[in-house]
Amino acid sequence: MCKKKYLFFDIDGTLAAGGYENFYIPDSTVVALQKLKKAGHFLCIATGRAQALAVDIMNELGFENMVSDGGYGITINKALLGIKPLPKENVVALIRECQEKGYPWGIQPENSAVRYVPDERFNEIAKDTYMDQKIVKGLNPEDYEKIYKAYVACRAEEEKNLKALENLPCCRFHERYLFIEPSYKSVGIKKIMDYFKADYNDAVVFGDSGNDISMFTDDWTKVAMGNAIPELKKLADYVTSDVDKDGIYNACEKLGLFDTVAC
Repeated sequence: MCKKKYLFFDIDGTLAAGGYENFYIPDSTVVALQKLKKAGHFLCIATGRAQALAVDIMNELGFENMVSDGGYGITINKALLGIKPLPKENVVALIRECQEKGYPWGIQPENSAVRYVPDERFNEIAKDTYMDQKIVKGLNPEDYEKIYKAYVACRAEEEKNLKALENLPCCRFHERYLFIEPSYKSVGIKKIMDYFKADYNDAVVFGDSGNDISMFTDDWTKVAMGNAIPELKKLADYVTSDVDKDGIYNACEKLGLFDTVAC
């Protein structure tokens, strides 16, 4: 029987430690990925990041496949097959509400590392280093064919004031602003598994945060990092150690994933 597994790894808090400010890949994680590749398994990143913001990490770590944009982007054999945008009318409705209520906002109308904003107010509040920022005077979301992500500078207690959020997926990774982005990693994982005609039971997913919940389904094996949120740990089949305490390596060793694939 073939032992090949299809392994899907979140980036931040799973493959990488230190957060956005002090981002690094633990040495034990690098070793684990090398051993997994040598064993013959299929390796794939599964991230909420835009494809353009994750492709350098993908290449650095030797991956060739990626689920990006929270499940809406698919890269196979280093080729981007496509990214599904957010429903434009819902994003426009949110931005109009932000304008009415005075919330600074931004959009990502292309696959890039750049956030478009109408003025300096967003970064004055967000104090963000995650993305580059481009000020576009008179920025109008309706001028763009596609919008892949949007951002609202507000704190968690202020979210309830935005009714349009009810019609959009969102995640909070920063105290000062909200990401309006897909959170359906399982959709992208299934697309890749279907592309290779692989059995869902042969997939193993690794995650730590709220945007990983969608990929923690009963279709496959689920591994939560020791630093994962409690909700994710409850859904996991196995909880490993923290990302900076050899979490990936320990999980792969525990699950026997370093054994050479026999097909």
